[in-house]
Amino acid sequence: MASKFELRSNFDYLSEQINLLCEDLRIAEVVNCNYFQLPDVTQEDEKKAPDYIQVNSLSGSDAFEKCLTGYKDLFVGEKKSSKILTRHPGLISVNDFEGKLKARLLEVNKAKDNLKELILKISSNDARFEAVHNAIPNLITLAAYRKIHFEDAIPYSVRFTWMKKHSTTTLSKKQALEMLHKSSGYSNPRVIDQQSWQQIVESEKIRVSSLSEKSKLRIKRPTRVTPEVNIRFTAKNRYHVSGALPFILLNPQKETKVGTLTSYSAKNIDVRKKDYSYLIERIYLENLQD
Repeated sequence: MASKFELRSNFDYLSEQINLLCEDLRIAEVVNCNYFQLPDVTQEDEKKAPDYIQVNSLSGSDAFEKCLTGYKDLFVGEKKSSKILTRHPGLISVNDFEGKLKARLLEVNKAKDNLKELILKISSNDARFEAVHNAIPNLITLAAYRKIHFEDAIPYSVRFTWMKKHSTTTLSKKQALEMLHKSSGYSNPRVIDQQSWQQIVESEKIRVSSLSEKSKLRIKRPTRVTPEVNIRFTAKNRYHVSGALPFILLNPQKETKVGTLTSYSAKNIDVRKKDYSYLIERIYLENLQD
């Protein structure tokens, strides 16, 4: 098990490298900078799918300062919970002809990997939490793990979008029936009367009962959405990474098309769900296979 000293020294090295990266960026030739400020979130917000997220776009020096603050955002602070992750989507386009920034970024991400590997060696979640927060009080471990993504080639485009996250639970036919049986006793009289509700649940139970005993079921419930960066070179050569931290484009070229992160609306994103064949759409229940 990792000692308190090992955890602290690994984190201190990571913190030092992040600070050095920010200093390197301050003296570098920044060509352009954008930051897409998102509303504050609560712990409850992390568990549900929002209908709308307003994005406030910043540029120039204000955006640059926000980006640097985002890289250093590793502690609970005013968030009140270590489970609340603030996302900092943005883009720093900066010249790095000698490769010093790239080397620093590689070192930062290596330090993040080393800290993550050290923490995950601790056997259980409870022991992990206690060890980390004894060594590094108020650290948000997931924030410390987050990579700073960058690109040093010349992509056709760098664009931003929203990616949906899901809460996934696998269950057997028996477990699904037990869950439906329990839900038959719940109803909101202001929305639907008890008799009508039970009829709905009974029809769902019949649907599940018709499956074979070996059926594998899954509830894939949409929860939060998170920003994503899409980097495209050609129609077939493209990739996407998390936009939770500002993306860095090294040695940017004029031919690269750069996009912005627009406000999220569930009405625009969720249209594909209508074409999806759920066994029970109300609870997002899928039949994986027989």
